[in-house]
Amino acid sequence: MTTHAETVTIGTAAKQTVAELIRRARTAQKIYARYTQEQLDEAATAVGWAIMNPAHNKALAELAVKDTGLGVVADKIAKNHRKTLGLLRDLKGAKSTGIIADYPERGVTEIARPVGVVAAVVPSTNPAATPANNIINALKCGNAVILSPSPRGYSTSTLLLTYIHAELERVGAPADLVLQLPAPVTRELTAELMKQADLVVVTGSQNNVRAGYSSGTPALGVGTGNVAVIVDASADCADAARKIMASKVFDNATSCSSENSIIVHGRIYDRMLAALTKEGGILLTASEKETLQKAMFPGGKLSPAVTAQPVKKICAAAGLVRAELVNAKCLMVEETGAGREFPFSGEKLSPVLTLYRARDFDHAFDTLRAIYDHQGDGHSCGIYTEDEAHIRRLAHDMTVSRVIVKQAHAFATGGSFDNGLPFSLSMGCGTWGGNSFSDNLNYRHFLNITRIVRIIPENKPSEEDLFGRFWKKYGK
Repeated sequence: MTTHAETVTIGTAAKQTVAELIRRARTAQKIYARYTQEQLDEAATAVGWAIMNPAHNKALAELAVKDTGLGVVADKIAKNHRKTLGLLRDLKGAKSTGIIADYPERGVTEIARPVGVVAAVVPSTNPAATPANNIINALKCGNAVILSPSPRGYSTSTLLLTYIHAELERVGAPADLVLQLPAPVTRELTAELMKQADLVVVTGSQNNVRAGYSSGTPALGVGTGNVAVIVDASADCADAARKIMASKVFDNATSCSSENSIIVHGRIYDRMLAALTKEGGILLTASEKETLQKAMFPGGKLSPAVTAQPVKKICAAAGLVRAELVNAKCLMVEETGAGREFPFSGEKLSPVLTLYRARDFDHAFDTLRAIYDHQGDGHSCGIYTEDEAHIRRLAHDMTVSRVIVKQAHAFATGGSFDNGLPFSLSMGCGTWGGNSFSDNLNYRHFLNITRIVRIIPENKPSEEDLFGRFWKKYGK
């Protein structure tokens, strides 16, 4: 996608191609906007089954890994199933059309309305789960969706739409409610789609997110992930290591919520390192770390050759041959600083975990702050502790939208069956991360709300009510 420094010149052919897709989507959406809540729910459920059907799920996961070269088939099957199941749970019984709230005492009635046609830009890391999530949320609210898949994820998106169209046909909903850009998907086509749609939703690279926000269309884009987790002195090391390792290696760390760094209190550092090793992590020597850094960050930038790859491939790319490394679940490196000169302090999108040793909680907090000053500000952080004051300090002082307490981060941040966050694959990072929202993306972001406003008994305060205490303290 475009960056701030680039300008995409939109040709006539691209404009016409997108305009025809928009026309088809709007025609279908105008019919769909008149559906009852029951009909909207039925269509959303149909899309859920289109990806959760075990045969479909397996085919989508296999094709995604084959064509993108990213992730693990079994983990993508689990992700497609779990994320969709959780989303449908969240949507069950939720009102998304007609009157959704009535406040007689305020004289206000709220009515849910569709936003129209949604342009959904989706990444190669989750080419089935992310678009399905967007489509279900959009259809729940009476909208149409046009996808802009990543080039590597295009085949997976095409197969997903084949399944979705078949399910929509079963429930009698228009197939043109869900469309996608034709191949090859170019920056030009995606930029024009963003321009002509009514709402832009972007998950993926920051170039894509910035393009969405600069498209002239209302946009919801997400920030950069670079999750760091504090393991405090009171933590249960075995529990923390088990959860961190399971989260870190899931789908070869394709998730923006995967732990990238852990900051361990010095009092329990050795115990935590032993627990991580027991769970399949292996600590690199200083020379091995230097070798890995050269392979992972040529020119200071993360190499696609290691992104979402298993440890064996990463070792092969780096020339690391020690058997313990090659056979590990996760590679671990020790670090002391954060910033450009310390590339392991950033997002790695691979089963490589950075360890920091902290003298105390204040030092851990400062280390976390330094990491997020470099990358990941606004997203999420985690903590394993029994000290409520430390949890509260993170929530009040760290510029993050979520503080995940004693949970496997990649599974918890996007919603879980044992926490109250909405199931989502797109996490807003607030103004800290350059985003317009700080929630987990959910169906409410796909709604407009019209308010009927009626006369109520006047509620007008006196100046004394408002300024009395101020005057008494400071004078008039």
